[in-house]
Amino acid sequence: MIISAQGFAPALRRAGAIFAIAAIALPVAAFADEAKLVLHSATGDYDFNVEVVDTPESRAQGLMFRTELADDAGMLFDFKEERPVSFWMRNTFIPLDMIFVGADGVIKNIHVNARPQDPTSIPSDGAVQFVLEIPGGRSAEIGLKAGDTMEHDRVVATPAN
Repeated sequence: MIISAQGFAPALRRAGAIFAIAAIALPVAAFADEAKLVLHSATGDYDFNVEVVDTPESRAQGLMFRTELADDAGMLFDFKEERPVSFWMRNTFIPLDMIFVGADGVIKNIHVNARPQDPTSIPSDGAVQFVLEIPGGRSAEIGLKAGDTMEHDRVVATPAN
């Protein structure tokens, strides 16, 4: 294909516009990282690397059969709407803290040190959209309490009044 001098300038402008849009969009996409989560407590902000599970199959598997979990790691269960949920520890080999979180990122309740292999039901205190599982005892270590907040790409921020 041969481009005349008259056709070259518009083609160059289009290419420049595409490059400019890509240069702006790439940094924005880099910040959209679902593996990053922050818990905000009175003692500070704590970063976690999480796996997000949001299908019935992935939620059913959860952290079963895992033998270790790093202090800064966890699993975020997204139910995609607020509803009462309940968990158990069958086939789970490590103690876990279960943090029940509303769609707005506010922590509703925390179950500390769920016992491995325990089939007892662990319910949320009301409707939640998220459950974050982290290593057992970690929520107490960082001073996390009901009313504290979780920051993640999937959390819908409530407008300030």
